[in-house]
Amino acid sequence: MPFVIPAAADPALPDRFCLFDDGAVLLIDGALPGAEAAGWPVAGRRFLGVHAGANLYLGELVGAAPAGVWLPLRAALTQLPADDVPALARAAQIRRFQKTHRLCGACGTPLIQHAHDQGRGCPSCGEVYYPRVSPAMMLTVTRGDEILLARSPHFTPGVYSAIAGFVEPGETLEDCVRRECFEEVGVYIGAPVYLGSQSWPFPHSLMLAFTAEYAGGELTPQEGEIEDARWFARDALPATPNKPSIAHWLIERTLARMAAR
Repeated sequence: MPFVIPAAADPALPDRFCLFDDGAVLLIDGALPGAEAAGWPVAGRRFLGVHAGANLYLGELVGAAPAGVWLPLRAALTQLPADDVPALARAAQIRRFQKTHRLCGACGTPLIQHAHDQGRGCPSCGEVYYPRVSPAMMLTVTRGDEILLARSPHFTPGVYSAIAGFVEPGETLEDCVRRECFEEVGVYIGAPVYLGSQSWPFPHSLMLAFTAEYAGGELTPQEGEIEDARWFARDALPATPNKPSIAHWLIERTLARMAAR
């Protein structure tokens, strides 16, 4: 569900909150807290925009935790309804920006929060900072009725996923897709086809999903990055990532495209 990002909250709308306590996020009945959180002791309260018909706020809990379920960020994202995932992703990324951009990187002066957006400016040298967004590609490769999936050493045992990597400075998305595919698994691909995107707060990624046809090369997993890579028949897949990660969506979308051929 898209955001509307006005300069100030709409007093006619209800409020919702993304509340953090160190690395944990509060959910109440599997959802973000609503009006019940308005009177809780919250520091650093910041308006993030209008989402799903409500004013969305970010804040840090002060004092005793209210009743509810406190979960690590990744676990909270998996339990929220799909439409609410972007709200928590936005809150987590802006929270990180606030914590990591307190001083100017150019001159060391304390930064001042903009009143009209999420940026921060330096009153001394004039440098301006905005929340960081890091573009990263994710790719499925198909060969007939087979799909290429790989696993990183840090994945849950048995789980395979799409190929992924960050875009380098000066690189196009298409060049990144081709480079990462060859670097990670030794495979050449045809023209990449863009399928969709997702904001993912680990720590501030914009995941861009592609699929492409195999064009040559032998599977050669990149040492230290890829533990294993294999061609799987589309009706005999291994365990794959869960919702709400875009990897899950991309693999499902790729399988649907393969079935429709």
